[in-house]
Amino acid sequence: MLAIQAVRQGGPEVLEAVELPVPSPGPGQVLVRHAAVGLNFIDTYHRGGLYPLKTPAVLGLEAAGVVEAVGEGVDRFVVGDRVAYNGTLGAYAEAAVVPADRAVKVPGAVSLETAAAVMLKGMTAEFLVRRCHRVEPGQTVLIHAAAGGVGQILVQWSKALGAIVIATVGSEGKAEIARKLGADHVILDGEDIAARVAEITEGQGVAVVYDGVGKATFEASLKSLGRRGVLATFGNASGPVPPIAPLELSGKSLFLTRPRLFDYIATTAELDESAAALFAVLESGAVKIDIGQRFPLAEARAAHEALEGRRTTGSTLLIP
Repeated sequence: MLAIQAVRQGGPEVLEAVELPVPSPGPGQVLVRHAAVGLNFIDTYHRGGLYPLKTPAVLGLEAAGVVEAVGEGVDRFVVGDRVAYNGTLGAYAEAAVVPADRAVKVPGAVSLETAAAVMLKGMTAEFLVRRCHRVEPGQTVLIHAAAGGVGQILVQWSKALGAIVIATVGSEGKAEIARKLGADHVILDGEDIAARVAEITEGQGVAVVYDGVGKATFEASLKSLGRRGVLATFGNASGPVPPIAPLELSGKSLFLTRPRLFDYIATTAELDESAAALFAVLESGAVKIDIGQRFPLAEARAAHEALEGRRTTGSTLLIP
């Protein structure tokens, strides 16, 4: 089977297409034949060394497909089930073996491409708006990179929960995307984010900032918060945020968290609950998934370059 692995060649990892044998599932595992593989910023962190891996390693943490074989002791799935998973390294391949208790069934109303596009991004949005900080009707929220994969879901889900959404984007074209998704206010790159937020909120600030950008927006995110506001910095698209002294949070009794999805779906019960909430909001039509780009699996390098170059909108898939 075709797989894409990161290898080290005297410097940062590079991506290499290889042929590997199709694995067999062991006890508690299932073999999933992939229909689509999701692309995420964490894949670039693995390739670039921000999150170091022992190489060579097949990249990718989310995919969807059909169960082709089940290992001993598996009663959660049968051959032929439509499933999706995240958090198991090795998705950049035509098939992969994954723990049965880390995969979920995909409802018939949700396509496998959509499932592959939302397992990481959608569950990230789910825990952010429902559990990290529960968005309430009438709250004002600030969402960075609102035209990206997680950002688009956050905008729609926050609106469905009754929030007033302020979105930041990198271009006028992306601003139009954010507006169509329901953003009430849009701030373009180059504008003074904190000043615009103060203007929009009449000096009150926002209840929460969802920041997947990192270093470039961190200071503005803090300044944009209202009293007892929450800054959830969940990504490093522009690099990791600088160190901060706790005293800097004291002016408005702010909360700062650096959450990880995998701590919110640590158990199978949490995984199932998150997936159920995600699939329910998709089936209701309150959140729609924009698959902006599809690349053949063999062109994973070009997909990484497009993502890092901010030339993508919505979700990006690799198609085996």
